Amino acid sequence: MENTLNAPVDQSKIPMFSGTGSLVAAFFLAWLGLVFVFGARGAFVAAQGAPPLALLIGLVAPLSLFLLGYWSIPSVREFILSADLRLIAGIQAWRWAGFGFLALYSYRVLPGIFAWPAGLGDMAIGVTAPLVLASLLRQPDFAASKSFVAWNLSGILDLTVAVSIGALVPLLAPDFYGATTTAPMTQMPLVLIPTFLVPMFLMLHLTALFQARRLGR
Repeated sequence: MENTLNAPVDQSKIPMFSGTGSLVAAFFLAWLGLVFVFGARGAFVAAQGAPPLALLIGLVAPLSLFLLGYWSIPSVREFILSADLRLIAGIQAWRWAGFGFLALYSYRVLPGIFAWPAGLGDMAIGVTAPLVLASLLRQPDFAASKSFVAWNLSGILDLTVAVSIGALVPLLAPDFYGATTTAPMTQMPLVLIPTFLVPMFLMLHLTALFQARRLGR
């Protein structure tokens, strides 16, 4: 025990890792704070028939920073490639809460053409996440399997379809929704979904795919 406690530690690696972790945490907190501030001010609300540009910026901007950091900052890239895939899969389990879209549809808050694919897609990823987690626990090399890659691609596809329906339908067919529209998704608290939760889940999927690609090599 004494030898273990007195074992030398490579101090050169600790500041970089802890510093990068702090940077990532600060990024998420700052991003969440900005979403709260702009959401409370109605900055994401678009005029009827206008493209939801502010909402798209809220989605694309953090993803762009994530990819920029991965490609251009070695410490960030190493942080992403060393993230615990078991934790990432576990976090995705929260997407079972997609049934909330169906509940909002039943109360005529959201249109069915958006709520059904968004809700069922999220629920499919959420309920299968524990199975993926169990596979990673039993066999860490599962992260390099085609099944793991396919699951993450399916999660990205679900989020992409939901965002596309919510953003493009009002632009291309403004009267398609009828009386019930996706306008509540641009207001607090639902605006937190497309501007914070969706980009975060996409980052988790991309992190898993980056690691799967490295393991596959």
